[in-house]
Amino acid sequence: MFDLGWTELLLIGIVALIVVGPKDLPGMFQALGKFVGKAKGMARDFSRAMNDAADQSGVGDIQKSFRAASNPMKTAMNEVKKTTDGVARDIDKAARPPLDPERQAAADKIREKSTEMANARRAAEAEEKAKAEAQAAPSDTATETATAAPADDSAGNKAGNKAGSKAGNKAGSKAGNKAKNKA
Repeated sequence: MFDLGWTELLLIGIVALIVVGPKDLPGMFQALGKFVGKAKGMARDFSRAMNDAADQSGVGDIQKSFRAASNPMKTAMNEVKKTTDGVARDIDKAARPPLDPERQAAADKIREKSTEMANARRAAEAEEKAKAEAQAAPSDTATETATAAPADDSAGNKAGNKAGSKAGNKAGSKAGNKAKNKA
């Protein structure tokens, strides 16, 4: 920005210390810092506004065309690469022989079955999620009941089983085991 080195900054600091005084120097540096921050923010906003205006006016497209004109070999090679990729894809498709009707039918069955299984799995996961959400509140009370159970092993198991039957899920048995382990 100003091309100031450490020695120049040190000289400016010493002169500022002599002119302003040690008492007011921190306040002056704070005000200077705020000013520099505001100036950087304004410069950033100006730069962003100029870039947006350039994008809207189509300068980016012109810039791309200048780059293409300045390096025609690279542009030509990119076009050749795109074309060869397309040709290679077409050759791959053509080289693959079509399946005989029996194998095609088997492949179709496999696709249908996997789609059915995926849909069934999604439905089961949705049901489990709904059950877990519905049972979230009772399982919290079951855990509290089981942790407040006596330290006796059989009492811990009873509390866990009781909480498990109340909640209707694995949380009760886990809570019973926790109570047993604490005892």
